[in-house]
Amino acid sequence: MRRVVVTGIGVISSAGRTREEFLASLRTGKSGISAIENIDMLDVRFRNGGEIKGYNALDYFVPKDADMMDRFAQLAVVAAREAVNQSGLEWTPNLKETAAIITGSCIGGQATEDQGFWDVYKMGKPRVHPMTIPKTMANAGASGISLEFGITGPAFTIATACASSAHAIGLAFQMVRGGVCDFAITGGSEAPFSYGLLKAWEAMRVVSPSACRPFSKDRTGMILGEAGAMLTIETLEHALARGAQPLAEIVGFGMSSDAHHITQPSSEGPAKAIRLALKDAGLAPEAIHYVNAHGTGTSVNDATETKALHLAFGDHAKKLAISSTKSMHGHTLGAAGAIETIAAILGMTNGFVPPTINYNERDPECDLDYTPNVVRNLEFEYAISNSFAFGGLNAVLALRRI
Repeated sequence: MRRVVVTGIGVISSAGRTREEFLASLRTGKSGISAIENIDMLDVRFRNGGEIKGYNALDYFVPKDADMMDRFAQLAVVAAREAVNQSGLEWTPNLKETAAIITGSCIGGQATEDQGFWDVYKMGKPRVHPMTIPKTMANAGASGISLEFGITGPAFTIATACASSAHAIGLAFQMVRGGVCDFAITGGSEAPFSYGLLKAWEAMRVVSPSACRPFSKDRTGMILGEAGAMLTIETLEHALARGAQPLAEIVGFGMSSDAHHITQPSSEGPAKAIRLALKDAGLAPEAIHYVNAHGTGTSVNDATETKALHLAFGDHAKKLAISSTKSMHGHTLGAAGAIETIAAILGMTNGFVPPTINYNERDPECDLDYTPNVVRNLEFEYAISNSFAFGGLNAVLALRRI
């Protein structure tokens, strides 16, 4: 079976507008969450988010191209550029024909859609932006990457709520491992800061009015974030043949559905996805050293995920180093699986466990080691990244240090 390695990483987020800035935030436990400034919050009950401060599309795109893409698609292209650049890839005609692009996004061009509705219903305008439809489509990020590099191979987007980009990476991994392609760009992007969507999240009563405190007894909910996070993956043989330096190896992927509730998670479904990822990788539970948790900071999710880790790992759960990097960059929805997989890889390759910041108080229902507040220097070989979505959809990636 073909081995699949990561050769490039790209990130743009509130916790860092480049891969190196993101790495620095993970090393120091620096939060990218602050007051949302890009939109008028009007009567929204919460104020904070993982917003990319000072982002200007014209720093990355010519005006015509910027006007053709919603912010979420722009973030996908920006992250893909950085990943491809690190990979050192030279685009041959054959590679452009065979490379795959698989991205994840659960809401697509929400800001464009919201602006269109505002213009029609609130302002009484007779027409909206002529590119509203292509800007709102969830696959706009994948299409933007295809146009950026001239890739004509398989290109599509997966929408499975907060597991979208984890499913995208997992499917890309399976395609490369199975011989469908030798090289893929995969990950996710999201830009959720529009008034209408924020009001929808407000109605769910799961967003914190202050900070994201995963697994802490005093947690008060999640914090939304925006990001683009992309990986270049390829067979180990393909990477070595072109002189590339592998960063990490994807060794397993597991997925499941809860068939339980549309918003309330179960512990059995996530535990099953973890077991399937380990089985796919040929690993015993005891081989895993670090878990990048889904860890949203909501009361139900964190306790349920803790129980799932106990179910999947048994006694070894107590020995795991666990953290939720959402505490630093927020919940980036469809991009969450990708940015958190990248966080796990950066920790693995640089010998540290990112902290769970804002942790104040132990919760009896969350009784594992969540790496509270302070980065931990640790050399480890294997890790998993968990993504558990509304709708009861679960995706887990198993990773190995090269």
